[in-house]
Amino acid sequence: MNQKEYIGRYTVNNLKEILSKHNPKTIFLVTDKSSYEQCGAKSIFINILKNYNTIHFHDFEINPKFHDIAKGIKIFKENNCDFVIAVGGGSVIDVAKSVNILTANNENPESYIKNTKMIENKGKPIVAIPTTSGGGGEVTHFAVVYLNNMKYSLAHNYILPDYAIVDPQFLTSLPPYVTAYTGMDAIANAIESYWCIYSNDESKDYARKAIKLAMTNLPIAVNNPTEKSREAMAKAAYLSGKAVNITKSTACHAISYPISSYFGVPHGHAVALTLAQMLIYNSKISEEDLLDSRGVIYVRNIINELVDLIDTKDVEDASKKITKLMQDIGLNTRLSDLGIKTNEDIGIIIKNGFNPDRVKNNPRLLTEEALIEILECIR
Repeated sequence: MNQKEYIGRYTVNNLKEILSKHNPKTIFLVTDKSSYEQCGAKSIFINILKNYNTIHFHDFEINPKFHDIAKGIKIFKENNCDFVIAVGGGSVIDVAKSVNILTANNENPESYIKNTKMIENKGKPIVAIPTTSGGGGEVTHFAVVYLNNMKYSLAHNYILPDYAIVDPQFLTSLPPYVTAYTGMDAIANAIESYWCIYSNDESKDYARKAIKLAMTNLPIAVNNPTEKSREAMAKAAYLSGKAVNITKSTACHAISYPISSYFGVPHGHAVALTLAQMLIYNSKISEEDLLDSRGVIYVRNIINELVDLIDTKDVEDASKKITKLMQDIGLNTRLSDLGIKTNEDIGIIIKNGFNPDRVKNNPRLLTEEALIEILECIR
């Protein structure tokens, strides 16, 4: 499915033309509860949407829960919405994508979430406008939903937004911590995409550009934000999303989901926690634990390329640089500092951190013993 993309400051003005083209009767506008106003989006959208009937949905939690999606579906149907606009971070965009696609398909929504039924129908036209520089959900065909603390991923080409508007003006008031953990999500997406067994030349090109932009600009965007650094992070997030849309994510993401759902650590922060150690782990690949059909030499070369992209001399140095970057932008790098202290806590992550799809995307087989060792290294 083709997507139309608008990248750059003030590109949100293109929404007027998009709306004029589709002439919707009732718009389903999805935002979060507070940053929609704080980032300056509300004042802009009041003007753009003043001549349209709009249903504003913002009654949901971060890390979208199924009961929130069900609530959105009910409101969507009751109001016969025929156009969707998502303005916000990853959770907002996931909610909008999920509600839109599940409303268009007639079986029980849980059956699509659990992948027992296949998506057959496309939803209404949807515009995704990120207000954080993180997961790149505006350019992916996935949508995350949590059901009973388990993370599920809707995936279909029909889920990809019809329009993506990446306008860095909405990042100006983004708080340091949110800038930090969403920025690390962009870095993790790009690095994981780069070593994923499904990578190709196109995905690696996107990932390379994202890594270079984010490694240079994230510390500035967090600690001394400038217009240039914000724009660079918006582009890095977009590029990392383009990369992971081709490849899917890998082990760091799989491990992150229970860290978020059981311990309340924001997604990007949770993903970044294992990134430095996973780089070392993947560098020690052998024929016995190889998952990438392109071979051990290929994977080792990919890891060496990542070392160069991170601008370091070897894997250990690259791992240390990732950890130092997190510390420099105010992110805890130890599980114990995030309330994950006991063997029981580690057990929860182990039990729930093996999403088969994403672990199998990793170039090196991740065993339970190896994951325990990785988690102990950062406990």
